[in-house]
Amino acid sequence: MQTALVAGGAGFIGSHLCSKLLNDGLKVLCVDNLITGQEENIKNLQKNPNFKFINHDIIKPFEKHESSIEYIFHLASPASPNERSPRSYINHPIETLLSNSLGTYELLKLANKHHSKFLYASSSEVYGDSEISPQKEDYFGNVNPNGPRSVYDEGKRFGEAITMSYFRKENLDVRIVRIFNTYGPNMTIDDGRVVSNFINQAIKDKPVTVYGEGLQTRSMCFVDDMVIGLKSALFLDKTKGEVINLGNPDEKTILEIAKIIKDMTNSKSEIVFDKMPQDDPKRRLPDISKAQKILNWQPKISLRVGLEKTIEYFRSIN
Repeated sequence: MQTALVAGGAGFIGSHLCSKLLNDGLKVLCVDNLITGQEENIKNLQKNPNFKFINHDIIKPFEKHESSIEYIFHLASPASPNERSPRSYINHPIETLLSNSLGTYELLKLANKHHSKFLYASSSEVYGDSEISPQKEDYFGNVNPNGPRSVYDEGKRFGEAITMSYFRKENLDVRIVRIFNTYGPNMTIDDGRVVSNFINQAIKDKPVTVYGEGLQTRSMCFVDDMVIGLKSALFLDKTKGEVINLGNPDEKTILEIAKIIKDMTNSKSEIVFDKMPQDDPKRRLPDISKAQKILNWQPKISLRVGLEKTIEYFRSIN
């Protein structure tokens, strides 16, 4: 039986990935230090004899727990930009930089030792406040290297650079996936992301907070679609050395998303407007033509269907 290591496996996307890999018949090593991940996300998985949770910080060398590790997914990093969230990378700046630099280095060394196939989960944030739309993989970005968001943006850019260095120097079987906005069950109430914020405010009839005028856009991908894309990106041989966008090209303004969620929850909430955070991207729209061509992948779950599942989840945990 082959083994997959999922760094950040107790996080939002990571926990869904662990579940799907177990269903595929793999052994799964879930590695997480629980800074932003939650053990609750993997509680049901721990009953499976092929699942093992290891509480470990990836910036430290990883002791061998298996005779071989065939696959490594590196999803370990805080991801929310909302400074009001205790789980945001704004409030964990050093940890974010180290998980994407030193942590990536340690996992690449492990992959090199085991001859593992390696996937680095980068982010649309490498494009910064993009001057072009949609964003394509050959766009170099417009990033503030020392602003409050730089700990994530530059951390991911460094992670990409060292991953490709191992590809060029060691011929390691790596690929980079740039994840665009993703949502779904297992998001945390206090993660500060757009969808979770809006849903939790709306179901409690609290004011729904929109930053700026709400005209900035996001493209929301349901987590099930994202996990299928991540698996395809790692398991297909023709992805070695590739950089691939994964996201939903259905672009909506933040204000539109707020209104949709308010309507779907039958909320009495008022939509209120607050100051726009520094360096907040004006447009997020992935060009997924490369994923369509190489992976034969595109998202299938509509925003309303995905939001229905996510609203149901948040109602169940409130």
